[in-house]
Amino acid sequence: MKREIFVGRVGIGGAHPVSIQSMTNTATEDVESTLKQIRRLKGAGCDIVRVSVPSKSALAAFGKITMRSPLPVIADIHFDSTLALGAMDNGAHGIRINPGNIGGNEKLKAVVRLAAQKKIPIRIGVNAGSLEKKYCRAGLSQAEAMVSSLLDKIKFIEDQHFFDMKISLKSHDVRETVAANRLADRQCPYPLHLGVTEAGTFYSGSIRSALGIGSLLLDGIGNTIRVSLTANPVREIKVARQILMAAGLARDGIEIISCPTCARTSVDLIALVKEFEKKIGRLRFPCPVRVAIMGCEVNGPGEAKDADIGLAFSKRHGLLFKKGRIVGKTDMVEGLDRLVEMVGELQVEKKHG
Repeated sequence: MKREIFVGRVGIGGAHPVSIQSMTNTATEDVESTLKQIRRLKGAGCDIVRVSVPSKSALAAFGKITMRSPLPVIADIHFDSTLALGAMDNGAHGIRINPGNIGGNEKLKAVVRLAAQKKIPIRIGVNAGSLEKKYCRAGLSQAEAMVSSLLDKIKFIEDQHFFDMKISLKSHDVRETVAANRLADRQCPYPLHLGVTEAGTFYSGSIRSALGIGSLLLDGIGNTIRVSLTANPVREIKVARQILMAAGLARDGIEIISCPTCARTSVDLIALVKEFEKKIGRLRFPCPVRVAIMGCEVNGPGEAKDADIGLAFSKRHGLLFKKGRIVGKTDMVEGLDRLVEMVGELQVEKKHG
């Protein structure tokens, strides 16, 4: 079990569930646009948001954002230690720095000292693309070099008697990311922030992130995640929630099981599943729920018996079922609406026991 830290009220490490993070892509100086995006991220299921502080002129706006944000805000800092100090003075709930580019050890000490005074956790990030040359020596793999850099940085900060850290090791290469985090997990007591950096567009980046983050989560590694996509940040949250769902780590949400269709399918299942996703898009379920939508009697309810509830279509009607047991019939038109009603009924059942 990793050391417990808190970013605002969100616990990371210890016995806390895996949290989801994202980062705003609005101009930090545009306070209203940034807050609007943060609210959308929260609505999608984000737990923590990171906001870049690129210059001193952004500090005042950053302070306004932290005061009004519905989520804990981490300041993303590069190159200038005074920005880290200013962000903490302006309400940051956490700081993300790369100690290798913050301006030297004395400046890093000043950041750590203020973080200790204000009880603000620091994320120590090492990215493959910005790894210092001294660690890229012969005999070390890229993953080993990243971990070597990380351990040196952790040792320096621990020597300042500071221990409220979380760590991250990221590469655009999935295998390097996984290898580096597995090594770090064995050697560090601090919670791990997982992600594949510069993962790409929504389609390719989602696959790369699922493979990298998912592999580690299935190993029991990781305490908080960020899916990095060249896309609207809200879409990052949707992918992250699906990764947690697939890994069996989701705290809530609806998981849809649907068959790939074949010649036995008598309905336009692809369109029906998309329509069901729209119907439940804004629903928030207090615990994980598995819903099956199947195109024929072969796949449902038999092969979907593990689903909490489901709908399987035959050539004549739809079959509604719970845990593999048929509980009713419906026609093609009303099938999805009835399934949505069953989701609501199940929510009441779960709430009352």
